[in-house]
Amino acid sequence: MSERTIALVTGANKGIGYEIAAGLGALGWTVGVGARDDQRRGAAVEKLRAAGVDAFGVPLDVTDDASATAAARLIEERAGHLDVLVNNAAITGGMPQEPTRVDPDTIRTVVETNVIGVIRVTNAMMPLLRRSASPRIVNMSSSVGSLTRQSGTAGEQPPGPVAAAYSPSKTFLNAVTVQYARELSGTNILINVGCPGYVATDLNGFRGVRTPEQGAAIAIKLATLPDDGPTGGFFEDAGEVPW
Repeated sequence: MSERTIALVTGANKGIGYEIAAGLGALGWTVGVGARDDQRRGAAVEKLRAAGVDAFGVPLDVTDDASATAAARLIEERAGHLDVLVNNAAITGGMPQEPTRVDPDTIRTVVETNVIGVIRVTNAMMPLLRRSASPRIVNMSSSVGSLTRQSGTAGEQPPGPVAAAYSPSKTFLNAVTVQYARELSGTNILINVGCPGYVATDLNGFRGVRTPEQGAAIAIKLATLPDDGPTGGFFEDAGEVPW
């Protein structure tokens, strides 16, 4: 990829998203910091720039069509294309989420951000990605989205709590990613799912055992895949994750 590689990371004002932006910026890339909160987005951009990253802010609410369209327009005006999209923004919806007691509205809200938001942003950015020589899309998922691991058939303790909104939203995201890979087969666009592991972020009350920097590593790896790299896969640091 060229020195003018342009990346957009959603939910990049903090946690794993910020570290993904920092890691890609350290490669010499120009990185768009996608976030809906003006103050937090501005602070993240300032911090990245202080670290030597060519960062710029992208106002982006992944649940809003107009916001996604405006974000695509901003990137087009600034760079004319997009090389890498990292769909990182996500919510848990709050716990507990036992399926016998969960509010259906909680499920709708989580899916709107974690799945439909990814589709919304990806489709808004697709014309810009198609202009890239080596476009990459990385959807940040979780091992809790693995049906194999959740059902215990992987021979290990199912990860995460019982969560009828968050976990299935990641399974849904995994399935959608496979459908994108099928449609984009034969093109130069590689799209994959990344699992950051159990990272200490505000998403889980900082109970995770990995750092945001460690969690960002898989996204950076998938964002920098060679042209003959995999597509339609589910990966963590240790390798492929079972569906």
